[in-house]
Amino acid sequence: MNNIEQLFQKILQDKRPENLYNPISYILMQSGKRLRPQLVYIAAEMFNGDPEQVKHIAAAFEMLHNFTLIHDDIMDKADVRRGQPTVYKKWNGNIAILAGDALAVIAMQQLLKLQCDPKTILDLIDIFGRTALEVCEGQQYDLDFETMDEVSLDEYLNMIRLKTSVMFAGCLKAGGRFAGADEESLQALYDLGIHLGIAFQIADDLLDVYAEEEVFGKAVGGDIKDNKKTFLLLKALELADESQKQELHRLFTTPATDEKAKFLAVKSIFDAVHAKEATEKEIARYTEKCIDDINRIHTEKEKKAFVLSLVHRLQSRDK
Repeated sequence: MNNIEQLFQKILQDKRPENLYNPISYILMQSGKRLRPQLVYIAAEMFNGDPEQVKHIAAAFEMLHNFTLIHDDIMDKADVRRGQPTVYKKWNGNIAILAGDALAVIAMQQLLKLQCDPKTILDLIDIFGRTALEVCEGQQYDLDFETMDEVSLDEYLNMIRLKTSVMFAGCLKAGGRFAGADEESLQALYDLGIHLGIAFQIADDLLDVYAEEEVFGKAVGGDIKDNKKTFLLLKALELADESQKQELHRLFTTPATDEKAKFLAVKSIFDAVHAKEATEKEIARYTEKCIDDINRIHTEKEKKAFVLSLVHRLQSRDK
């Protein structure tokens, strides 16, 4: 990923005004997972894509991802991201909005730097644009859920497909498209991204309750504090008896005077109905779907080894 870091530094070097570009540099140079650019590179490498060109696609998707994080943190009023103050917290909301907007534009510009045929660039811009729009749709569903009394698991899975999975899918498809993958492989890459993203987000929901905070990099229990509908909560409601359902409803609709006590009360119900184990089983199910998708990609087995190891690593991650 060194060439991504170097590219970011080059793009932002000596840019003014500082209050626009310093927040962008701040979030881009944090020690994030760089998962999305990894996915672009993985797909391109399967079909022998030129890494010097692929870096522009990888950078575009990583910048798009960080644009969404800046705006998500404003909407969630989140104080910490990756163990550091969020952009809006370190500067302010107005600066964060502008920085996010500028970052999305810079991301799109990276695709125009590719040295390839115009049809490929148009296809990549289409993938990128569709991804960005669907992420916004997913974020709106997530906001809508905050004021809905009931949300089904199917509705929730569709929301995280849009909010999280389509970014993974777009990265894989874009990398494969640039490198000349056939249509069946492109569909398999896209499906892999969808299933991997769903597994990733369900794992995130699980970690928000059960992770070690110093490893996780942000406050544990944030979803419970914010009354968010998560897979873990919806699965618990599905498994709970009537009194447990009523207690969960009370905890998530009544203003809490003690956030820690609320967290422990919710967690105790999750434990009692074995929601953690049921959620882990769902993560494993989507991981199996990922493996099936990998088997459908038309390339040599050894070229699939890295993405296979990545899938297994994400299944058992602790942050």
